[in-house]
Amino acid sequence: MREIVLDTETTGISVKDGHRIVEIGCIELENLIPTKNKFHCYLNPERKVSEQAFKIHGYSDEFLSKQKKFHEIVDEFLEFIKDKRLIIHNAEFDLTHLNNELKLLGLEKVDNNVIDTLVLARDRFPGSQISLDALCKRFRIDNSRRVTHTALIDCDLLAKVYINLIDQKEPSLNFKEINNQYEKKDNAILNYYKKIVKPSETEEKNHKEYLKNNLKKNYF
Repeated sequence: MREIVLDTETTGISVKDGHRIVEIGCIELENLIPTKNKFHCYLNPERKVSEQAFKIHGYSDEFLSKQKKFHEIVDEFLEFIKDKRLIIHNAEFDLTHLNNELKLLGLEKVDNNVIDTLVLARDRFPGSQISLDALCKRFRIDNSRRVTHTALIDCDLLAKVYINLIDQKEPSLNFKEINNQYEKKDNAILNYYKKIVKPSETEEKNHKEYLKNNLKKNYF
Protein backbone atom coordinates (compact mmCIF):
# COMPACT_ATOMS: atom_id res chain seq x y z
CA MET A 1 0.00 0.00 0.00
CA ARG A 2 1.39 3.39 -1.00
CA GLU A 3 0.61 6.54 0.95
CA ILE A 4 1.73 10.16 0.62
CA VAL A 5 2.67 12.27 3.62
CA LEU A 6 1.86 15.82 2.53
CA ASP A 7 2.46 19.30 3.87
CA THR A 8 2.11 22.83 2.52
CA GLU A 9 3.27 26.30 3.51
CA THR A 10 1.23 29.36 2.57
CA THR A 11 1.22 33.14 2.50
CA GLY A 12 -1.37 33.21 5.28
CA ILE A 13 -4.25 31.43 6.96
CA SER A 14 -7.38 31.93 4.89
CA VAL A 15 -8.03 31.49 1.17
CA LYS A 16 -10.93 33.92 1.63
CA ASP A 17 -8.29 36.61 2.14
CA GLY A 18 -6.56 35.57 -1.07
CA HIS A 19 -3.75 33.58 0.52
CA ARG A 20 -1.87 31.09 -1.65
CA ILE A 21 0.51 28.15 -1.38
CA VAL A 22 4.25 28.85 -1.37
CA GLU A 23 5.59 25.32 -0.82
CA ILE A 24 4.43 21.72 -1.27
CA GLY A 25 6.25 18.73 0.19
CA CYS A 26 5.38 15.05 -0.24
CA ILE A 27 7.06 11.87 0.93
CA GLU A 28 5.89 8.47 -0.31
CA LEU A 29 5.43 5.53 2.06
CA GLU A 30 5.13 1.94 0.97
CA ASN A 31 3.78 -0.31 3.72
CA LEU A 32 4.72 2.48 6.18
CA ILE A 33 8.34 2.57 4.98
CA PRO A 34 9.55 5.77 3.24
CA THR A 35 10.58 5.20 -0.37
CA LYS A 36 13.00 7.39 -2.31
CA ASN A 37 10.07 9.04 -4.10
CA LYS A 38 9.52 12.63 -3.04
CA PHE A 39 7.82 15.66 -4.50
CA HIS A 40 8.89 19.14 -3.48
CA CYS A 41 8.55 22.63 -4.90
CA TYR A 42 8.54 26.28 -3.91
CA LEU A 43 5.87 28.38 -5.56
CA ASN A 44 5.39 31.96 -6.62
CA PRO A 45 2.09 32.89 -4.92
CA GLU A 46 1.73 36.06 -6.99
CA ARG A 47 1.06 38.03 -3.81
CA LYS A 48 2.91 39.12 -0.69
CA VAL A 49 3.57 36.83 2.27
CA SER A 50 1.88 37.91 5.49
CA GLU A 51 4.09 38.90 8.40
CA GLN A 52 2.76 36.02 10.50
CA ALA A 53 3.46 33.44 7.77
CA PHE A 54 6.96 34.80 7.21
CA LYS A 55 7.72 34.23 10.90
CA ILE A 56 6.64 30.61 10.49
CA HIS A 57 8.48 29.57 7.32
CA GLY A 58 10.84 32.45 6.52
CA TYR A 59 10.22 32.56 2.74
CA SER A 60 10.59 36.13 1.51
CA ASP A 61 8.64 37.75 -1.32
CA GLU A 62 11.88 38.16 -3.26
CA PHE A 63 12.76 34.47 -2.96
CA LEU A 64 9.27 33.29 -3.92
CA SER A 65 8.98 35.66 -6.88
CA LYS A 66 11.68 33.60 -8.63
CA GLN A 67 9.87 30.27 -8.21
CA LYS A 68 7.48 28.43 -10.53
CA LYS A 69 3.75 29.11 -10.41
CA PHE A 70 1.25 26.45 -9.41
CA HIS A 71 -0.02 25.89 -12.94
CA GLU A 72 3.52 24.90 -13.98
CA ILE A 73 3.76 22.03 -11.49
CA VAL A 74 0.14 20.94 -11.09
CA ASP A 75 0.27 18.02 -13.53
CA GLU A 76 3.37 16.57 -11.91
CA PHE A 77 1.90 17.02 -8.46
CA LEU A 78 -1.43 15.37 -9.30
CA GLU A 79 0.37 12.46 -10.95
CA PHE A 80 2.52 11.99 -7.86
CA ILE A 81 -0.47 11.72 -5.48
CA LYS A 82 -2.75 9.84 -7.91
CA ASP A 83 -4.60 6.89 -6.34
CA LYS A 84 -2.64 7.17 -3.09
CA ARG A 85 -3.91 7.86 0.39
CA LEU A 86 -2.84 11.22 1.80
CA ILE A 87 -1.50 11.60 5.34
CA ILE A 88 -1.86 15.20 6.52
CA HIS A 89 -1.71 16.94 9.91
CA ASN A 90 -4.70 19.27 10.11
CA ALA A 91 -5.88 18.15 6.67
CA GLU A 92 -8.63 20.76 6.40
CA PHE A 93 -6.07 23.56 6.15
CA ASP A 94 -3.87 21.96 3.47
CA LEU A 95 -6.75 20.61 1.40
CA THR A 96 -8.56 23.96 1.47
CA HIS A 97 -5.48 25.65 0.02
CA LEU A 98 -4.78 22.90 -2.51
CA ASN A 99 -8.38 22.86 -3.69
CA ASN A 100 -8.33 26.62 -3.99
CA GLU A 101 -5.29 26.44 -6.26
CA LEU A 102 -7.01 23.79 -8.37
CA LYS A 103 -10.21 25.83 -8.52
CA LEU A 104 -8.30 28.86 -9.82
CA LEU A 105 -7.18 26.67 -12.73
CA GLY A 106 -10.65 25.25 -13.33
CA LEU A 107 -9.64 21.79 -12.09
CA GLU A 108 -11.44 19.28 -9.87
CA LYS A 109 -10.81 19.07 -6.14
CA VAL A 110 -8.47 16.50 -4.61
CA ASP A 111 -10.52 13.32 -4.19
CA ASN A 112 -7.92 11.07 -2.54
CA ASN A 113 -8.64 9.12 0.60
CA VAL A 114 -7.24 11.21 3.47
CA ILE A 115 -6.08 10.41 6.98
CA ASP A 116 -5.83 13.42 9.29
CA THR A 117 -3.22 12.75 11.98
CA LEU A 118 -4.65 15.63 14.00
CA VAL A 119 -7.89 13.65 14.35
CA LEU A 120 -5.99 10.45 15.17
CA ALA A 121 -4.01 12.26 17.87
CA ARG A 122 -7.12 13.93 19.32
CA ASP A 123 -8.83 10.54 19.62
CA ARG A 124 -5.83 8.89 21.25
CA PHE A 125 -4.81 11.71 23.57
CA PRO A 126 -7.95 13.70 24.45
CA GLY A 127 -7.17 16.91 26.28
CA SER A 128 -3.45 16.76 25.43
CA GLN A 129 -1.45 18.98 23.12
CA ILE A 130 -1.49 17.50 19.63
CA SER A 131 0.62 19.87 17.56
CA LEU A 132 3.34 18.25 15.46
CA ASP A 133 5.99 19.43 17.92
CA ALA A 134 4.00 18.07 20.88
CA LEU A 135 3.58 14.68 19.21
CA CYS A 136 7.28 14.54 18.36
CA LYS A 137 8.02 15.12 22.03
CA ARG A 138 5.50 12.46 23.10
CA PHE A 139 7.01 9.86 20.78
CA ARG A 140 10.60 11.00 21.37
CA ILE A 141 11.16 11.99 17.76
CA ASP A 142 14.06 14.39 17.21
CA ASN A 143 12.61 17.59 15.78
CA SER A 144 15.68 19.80 16.33
CA ARG A 145 15.86 20.53 12.59
CA ARG A 146 12.44 22.20 12.75
CA VAL A 147 13.75 25.68 13.47
CA THR A 148 11.26 27.01 10.91
CA HIS A 149 8.37 25.18 9.26
CA THR A 150 9.47 23.70 5.96
CA ALA A 151 7.33 21.22 4.07
CA LEU A 152 9.81 18.37 3.62
CA ILE A 153 11.09 18.46 7.19
CA ASP A 154 7.52 18.51 8.45
CA CYS A 155 6.67 15.57 6.18
CA ASP A 156 9.58 13.57 7.52
CA LEU A 157 8.52 14.22 11.11
CA LEU A 158 4.87 13.55 10.35
CA ALA A 159 5.70 10.20 8.75
CA LYS A 160 7.33 9.11 12.01
CA VAL A 161 4.46 10.48 14.11
CA TYR A 162 1.91 8.73 11.88
CA ILE A 163 3.64 5.35 12.23
CA ASN A 164 3.62 5.72 16.02
CA LEU A 165 -0.02 6.80 16.07
CA ILE A 166 -1.38 3.87 14.10
CA ASP A 167 0.99 1.36 15.67
CA GLN A 168 -0.21 2.50 19.10
CA LYS A 169 3.27 2.75 20.53
CA GLU A 170 3.07 4.51 23.86
CA PRO A 171 6.24 6.19 25.07
CA SER A 172 7.27 4.41 28.23
CA LEU A 173 10.24 3.51 30.37
CA ASN A 174 11.61 0.02 29.93
CA PHE A 175 11.65 -1.00 33.58
CA LYS A 176 12.85 -4.51 32.77
CA GLU A 177 15.86 -3.10 31.01
CA ILE A 178 16.51 -0.65 33.85
CA ASN A 179 16.35 -3.45 36.43
CA ASN A 180 18.74 -5.55 34.38
CA GLN A 181 21.17 -2.65 34.25
CA TYR A 182 20.98 -2.22 38.01
CA GLU A 183 21.42 -5.94 38.55
CA LYS A 184 24.55 -5.97 36.40
CA LYS A 185 25.88 -2.82 38.00
CA ASP A 186 25.15 -3.59 41.63
CA ASN A 187 23.41 -6.82 42.50
CA ALA A 188 23.10 -5.66 46.11
CA ILE A 189 20.41 -3.15 45.09
CA LEU A 190 18.02 -5.90 44.00
CA ASN A 191 18.97 -8.21 46.83
CA TYR A 192 18.04 -5.51 49.31
CA TYR A 193 14.43 -5.52 48.17
CA LYS A 194 14.23 -9.28 48.19
CA LYS A 195 15.39 -9.61 51.81
CA ILE A 196 12.77 -10.64 54.37
CA VAL A 197 13.26 -9.21 57.86
CA LYS A 198 12.01 -11.60 60.57
CA PRO A 199 11.40 -10.20 64.07
CA SER A 200 13.07 -11.82 67.07
CA GLU A 201 11.09 -13.61 69.80
CA THR A 202 11.51 -10.61 72.10
CA GLU A 203 10.21 -8.22 69.40
CA GLU A 204 7.18 -10.42 68.77
CA LYS A 205 6.42 -10.60 72.50
CA ASN A 206 6.69 -6.81 72.89
CA HIS A 207 4.47 -6.27 69.84
CA LYS A 208 1.70 -8.52 71.18
CA GLU A 209 1.87 -6.79 74.57
CA TYR A 210 1.56 -3.39 72.86
CA LEU A 211 -1.51 -4.46 70.90
CA LYS A 212 -3.15 -5.89 73.99
CA ASN A 213 -2.69 -2.70 76.00
CA ASN A 214 -3.35 -0.11 73.29
CA LEU A 215 -5.75 -1.53 70.70
CA LYS A 216 -8.94 -0.98 72.68
CA LYS A 217 -7.84 2.46 73.87
CA ASN A 218 -7.02 3.69 70.35
CA TYR A 219 -9.99 2.36 68.34
CA PHE A 220 -13.00 2.38 70.72
